[in-house]
Amino acid sequence: MSESLKARALRLLSQREHSRAELTRKLAPHGTEDEITALLDRLAEVDLQSDARFAESWVRSRQARYGSRRMAMDLKQRGVGDALIAAALAEGSDGDDTARAREVWAKKFGTPPADAREWAKQARFLQGRGFGADVIHRILKDRDDESA
Repeated sequence: MSESLKARALRLLSQREHSRAELTRKLAPHGTEDEITALLDRLAEVDLQSDARFAESWVRSRQARYGSRRMAMDLKQRGVGDALIAAALAEGSDGDDTARAREVWAKKFGTPPADAREWAKQARFLQGRGFGADVIHRILKDRDDESA
């Protein structure tokens, strides 16, 4: 069973980077907790599995579509530590959230909101993509004051 566990882990890692927590969850039905821990320790020791590498890869693949908050939340859900998340976001971001939010907004909408309802729709979209309120207000140019 131990060899098939190792083969499963290597197959998963050959497809894409995985966090330690993801591998633990995916391998759980196929081995005991001690076997999985020992295997993952060994894979990390020989640098076949790395949470830092996983986080960097995750940020690189999603930075064009999502804000820092969303990427950080997704990484945290996948068991990556706060220090590794901060390092990956700092290293991987190709600009600030405002520039990314502007690109995402332009691709989806492209025109400023005409009224409060449209403003709210665009703001919800950007918020769902993980951009903060300050960034959203900058992108939409504080047009919500028309509704007040």
